[in-house]
Amino acid sequence: MTYAEAYRESLESPETFWGRAAEAIDWDKKWDLVLDRSNPPFYRWFRGGVLNTCYNAVDRHVERGRGDQDAIIYDSPVTNTIQKITFRETQNRVAKIAGMLVNLGVKKGDTVLIYMPMIPEAALSMLACARIGAVHSVVFGGFAPRELAVRIDDAKPDVILSASCGIEVKRVIPYKPLLDEAIEIAGHKPTKCVICQRPMSVADLKPGRDFDWEEKEAAAKPADCVKVQATDPLYILYTSGTTGKPKGVVRDNGGHAVALIWSMKHIYNIEPGDVYWAASDVGWVVGHSYIVYAPLFMGATTVLFEGKPVGTPDPGAFWRVISQHKVKALFTAPTAIRAIKREDPKGVFLKDYDLSNFETLFLAGERLDPDTYFWGTDLLKKPVIDHWWQTETAWAIAGNFRGLELFPIRPGSATMPMPGYNIKILDPVTAEELGPNQNGVITVKLPLPPANLPTLWNDDKRFEESYVNPFPGYYLTGDGGYIDEDGYVFVMGRIDDVINVAGHRLSTGGMEEVLARHPDVAECAVVGVADDLKGQVPVGFVVLKAGVTKPKEEIVDEVIKMVRNDIGAVASFKKTVVVDRLPKTRSGKVLRGTMRKIADNEAYSVPSTIDDPATLDEIGSALKTIGYAV
Repeated sequence: MTYAEAYRESLESPETFWGRAAEAIDWDKKWDLVLDRSNPPFYRWFRGGVLNTCYNAVDRHVERGRGDQDAIIYDSPVTNTIQKITFRETQNRVAKIAGMLVNLGVKKGDTVLIYMPMIPEAALSMLACARIGAVHSVVFGGFAPRELAVRIDDAKPDVILSASCGIEVKRVIPYKPLLDEAIEIAGHKPTKCVICQRPMSVADLKPGRDFDWEEKEAAAKPADCVKVQATDPLYILYTSGTTGKPKGVVRDNGGHAVALIWSMKHIYNIEPGDVYWAASDVGWVVGHSYIVYAPLFMGATTVLFEGKPVGTPDPGAFWRVISQHKVKALFTAPTAIRAIKREDPKGVFLKDYDLSNFETLFLAGERLDPDTYFWGTDLLKKPVIDHWWQTETAWAIAGNFRGLELFPIRPGSATMPMPGYNIKILDPVTAEELGPNQNGVITVKLPLPPANLPTLWNDDKRFEESYVNPFPGYYLTGDGGYIDEDGYVFVMGRIDDVINVAGHRLSTGGMEEVLARHPDVAECAVVGVADDLKGQVPVGFVVLKAGVTKPKEEIVDEVIKMVRNDIGAVASFKKTVVVDRLPKTRSGKVLRGTMRKIADNEAYSVPSTIDDPATLDEIGSALKTIGYAV
């Protein structure tokens, strides 16, 4: 089937397209309806179907002869550990952890909060919850207590699974004090916490509430898979909300399994037995979809990496993992590649490793700037594929295909809409559909394909207000961009990254493209700041590559001229500052909104997801040098 045929059928007859895709999953009972359209905008997939997600990820592969194949490769340079766990070993441990949860009183439909670092127990816990029909809510390990407390209050778990500590490069971060403080703050009080003790920092356990993981797992009887409805929730994953209260994205069991196994074959070209690596964290949607569930649905081997692209121990860390474990495809964020590019711009560290088994680098999580695309392509001599998706969607909205049809790559574009995603560019004021190459709001005509959120946890009203009401009949992505005359999708950034300069709507993403082309620039960001005359003006921030000796002033002058030449005087791009690093979340997204507030001298709170709060002070100091009184 060609892409054009698949895409057309997915829109004209989604029941046919996804019904056929669902044959790749094992069902205890087939569905009554592929797509239940009876209550828009709350569409439901595979209504009446019965299955178990853990069975599809683990047990069926053991039953069909893959028991001795590696399911999980745990690679932890921060602890100097490599552990390979077969499908049979995964099945045995998951069943025991599931039994541990049953002993703690967890039953089908209950919520379990998981607050853990990148260790095998994190992934095994998710599968154990799925095994008994419990709803897991993974919170990024090391999240601040107040943010953790908000999630405890919303998900209301009685049981929390955690670990004594996480490790950030060489720094040990004790988790237990953070967990204790979160429970103290929270209105809802979990009664049982199971702590996986790590030797780097052994936690004190509170009698009556806290339990030692090793002891509890050892005492448990293996639990069998529990049948659930396709429309039952598999997990809750919280994403940032405009009100400050995070939104609990709900994922169902049936549609999730169907869409993810389809994506492994058709997007990533992964077959049973292949080694696949998503270099992310289980606390993010990438970790849910492509560290844990999708590779295991396919019967592939997944890499669980506890480390960083640089510093664990050097910029060759990713190439070492790919070479050592014979990784076929890597999925990571552009930030990770930019970090490697900054430390090793000539790719010296790559020369030590054999990447002959490696086929494709996939990037997502933020916009892939053309400079990073070209650098990665020139270095690896492999396809570098940008694809675009969100926490809400669980898999790509737009991308390219290694297993269906590989389109010529256009730098700056996420390529084509995925099957099931009827992408429309709408005018933000009139809501009229825009033509080719016209910038607007990116929306998806309802219904969304399988695996997308059916609603928010216990909050249908907020789901409608956030995603549907702004443009009735469409899902609001919150991103802006355009589709060109050939159907290629260009995502230019969040809607609030479009600035208004003297009445001209300009994309800061377009300006960042220009800055990134400068040969000395490793990373960059552009934000719109308030201006009495023009309303807003852009300010650039650039991080230089390692080893650059040219005076900073020269580089600043050069990038300003580049923007003027490429975008024009209308951009009013006159101020750029060189900084040592950009403030980012732990998942690698640049905190442009916070940077804008600093420049505008507005009050701001330090985001709980920030990787290093000191970077905000550095931004403030840098802005002072160019005349902003922050």
